[in-house]
Amino acid sequence: MCTCSHRHSIHCIVPPYMTDQLVQSSNPEVRARALATVKISSALRAERQFSQAFPSLRAHSFAAEQGKDRVIYDARQTDRLKNVIVRREGQEAGNDVAVNEAYDYSGDTYDFYESIFQRNSLDDRGMTLISAVHVAEPDYRGGFVPMNNAFWNGELMAYGDGDGIIFNRFTQSLDVVGHELTHGVQSFTSNLTYYGQPGALNEHFSDVFGILIRQWKKQEEAKTANWTIGSEVLVPAATRHGIRDMLNPGKAYVDDPDLGTDPQPGHMNDLYTGPYDNNGVHINSGIPNRVFALVATELGGNAWDVAGRIWYDTMLQLTSSGQFKDCAKLTVQIAGSQFGEAEKKVVSNAWKTVGLTI
Repeated sequence: MCTCSHRHSIHCIVPPYMTDQLVQSSNPEVRARALATVKISSALRAERQFSQAFPSLRAHSFAAEQGKDRVIYDARQTDRLKNVIVRREGQEAGNDVAVNEAYDYSGDTYDFYESIFQRNSLDDRGMTLISAVHVAEPDYRGGFVPMNNAFWNGELMAYGDGDGIIFNRFTQSLDVVGHELTHGVQSFTSNLTYYGQPGALNEHFSDVFGILIRQWKKQEEAKTANWTIGSEVLVPAATRHGIRDMLNPGKAYVDDPDLGTDPQPGHMNDLYTGPYDNNGVHINSGIPNRVFALVATELGGNAWDVAGRIWYDTMLQLTSSGQFKDCAKLTVQIAGSQFGEAEKKVVSNAWKTVGLTI
């Protein structure tokens, strides 16, 4: 099912529409940082295209099968991702909070997949989880500024420290870490093409398992859990509470003076069909995100027990070109075959709520 041509795509937690909105901020420092991010994002898109065209030039991380293995690099406020190794598996925590968070949260992600789905790391063969912290990006003065993003590049996780104005340190959000590492899981399973509806499903599954990892770690039940992605990485303000809101797409931030209003739709009637954001990969993920949150809250209990299992098996079975309707059919089918008619009806009704009748 997997093909190398998409395995090494660059996946950023902060979507382009947020960065582009910041370019228009009235705060000159915010504008300058956003322009730097736009430039680095263009370079990352070029790298994505290059790695898809020449996948063999990228080193695959197919190590001999092993257990949990983590390596943390310190970029030291440069863009050199593999700069200095500062912590390896089994070593004691140090004084650098970002290093400790990257180590702990990548470990939590491994533990979640191993405990709930008996999956041995991203590739199910013990792939080493590599992280780079204190990653920076070139600024307009010819130096470096802390990166306002986190991304998975097919080999490792990279985390910026944020600007302290809009964004905080990206390592402090477990659901962000889980989201980005789940892009790695997908590359070894459905490997959804990062464009249009398959790309939106790619982002959707990463949101689903990112938030499940956090709920599992905190032992939160679905009905009372927080369904917001990335709340810790945004500097608090009354007009914003996260990067995305799975239960209420379009409400993560509203009339924010710097970020504007969350553009995610929650219904097929509002599906974005233009070319922006790789034909809406981050934008349209709000629709299936809402479905999952509705299913989990309706079923109650721990979201990872039933809803999470349905969505995990769906992720394994979808093809790389899967559309929303394909995801809907599979989730309904798996709910019925693995759990029963009651669960099947809950899943079917959730898709109907967003405009997809199965």
